[in-house]
Amino acid sequence: MKQNGTLSNIQPTDFLEIEEMGDDHVFSSIETPMRKDAFALEDEVKIELIEKHFRHIMEIIGLDMTDDSLKGTPKRVAKMFIKEVFSGLDPKNKPSITLFDNKYKYDQMLVEKDISVFSNCEHHFVPIYGKAHVAYISSGKVIGLSKLNRIVEYFSKRPQVQERLTVQIANELKQALQTEDIAIVIDAQHMCVQSRGIRDSGSSTVTAYYGGKFQEEATKKEFLSYLGM
Repeated sequence: MKQNGTLSNIQPTDFLEIEEMGDDHVFSSIETPMRKDAFALEDEVKIELIEKHFRHIMEIIGLDMTDDSLKGTPKRVAKMFIKEVFSGLDPKNKPSITLFDNKYKYDQMLVEKDISVFSNCEHHFVPIYGKAHVAYISSGKVIGLSKLNRIVEYFSKRPQVQERLTVQIANELKQALQTEDIAIVIDAQHMCVQSRGIRDSGSSTVTAYYGGKFQEEATKKEFLSYLGM
């Protein structure tokens, strides 16, 4: 894994362990792969089309779509895809970021631990869930704490690969906070590993990004100590 703008090296001394990530675990770029006409259709049209096609999928696998429990499922799934679990694909849902002057002259790291991550594996469209830990050292500006959670949520709500998710969050924070001094650790469970394939329910995947001062051993060690790693 690479440093300086991509994933940082994870050494054994970091007490981080990378478990099996699933079949063909690669990602093509830092940006989520999107078609140029991705937003040509209104959300309601997308929901209508997804409902139609998902109904067809359910029929193909043999489900009785006249059953009271199933007949509303295609619409529910379509709305969930567009309005919830994949809402992070649409730039209009990107959280607005307001910075504040660091009036207290706080020059130590700020750590936001245990931010919930709910995403979906882009290879099998099954859940990824876990925790993100975010830290930064102010360059003169600070951000509202809830915005750290919202940035994690925004990039999580799309088909993802955990490495890409880690880098996307880091890059957004670097740009928003105008600093290279950013650290991210994500520890997540992958249902594509737990519920299919090897079916290993005990493993987790850890990815990390260390930028600026967090590449210094002492600063990195301090950050990891707050996480109990």
